Amino acid sequence: MGRGRKSSGELDRELEDLPAPARWREWMGRVEAAIFAAAEPVKRENLARVVGRSCNLDLIIDDIRDELRGRPYEIVSVACGWSFRTKLGFGDAIRTALGGPQRTELSRSNALILMAIGYFQPITRGELSQFLGREVSRDAIASLRGEGLITAGPRSPTPGAPYAYVTTPAFLSHFGFESLRDLPDIEKLEDAGLIGRTSPARLDGDALASELRGVLGLKTDEDQPEEDAA
Repeated sequence: MGRGRKSSGELDRELEDLPAPARWREWMGRVEAAIFAAAEPVKRENLARVVGRSCNLDLIIDDIRDELRGRPYEIVSVACGWSFRTKLGFGDAIRTALGGPQRTELSRSNALILMAIGYFQPITRGELSQFLGREVSRDAIASLRGEGLITAGPRSPTPGAPYAYVTTPAFLSHFGFESLRDLPDIEKLEDAGLIGRTSPARLDGDALASELRGVLGLKTDEDQPEEDAA
């Protein structure tokens, strides 16, 4: 009979026949294996299915993280769950080994649009245009929706009842945020004069773009060729 399985074939979560250290080690292995195998962040309720009632999942995660110190990957909290992520600094090695970029880089323009949606959601395309000081095209919205980073939310109570847009759980997962609270403090950016809903943001070389690109792990202007004007 395989370790951790009852005679009925049901997974033995409690593992009462094991000494406490061995029981903890088995729970750690189960949790790490589940997170490693999952394509999406694994939620707490899912991990609770493979451990006993007395298991503290937060302590299990902490112990796994301790064992991964010094490794090029780690477990991170994203989108109300946990996921494995490669640590910063290994992107070039991964791209070289695997023959190309692992995800599509956002353009500066689309990154700023995503920034505005993240902070001010739900927000309509017209409100985005007013905030950014230029027309936000339907193509730009379609591109972000195609990436799965935003979706249509409620209709606005303004004339024509346009859709307002909101970010998705994939947005949190993509950028390693556990929740929208992980976005930089909007008041700090406003106090510094970097953004303001009533003041159009300059698109070229402004501090808002640099702030956004740093937070979301995008390349800085110095690291990439200048883009053609839209």
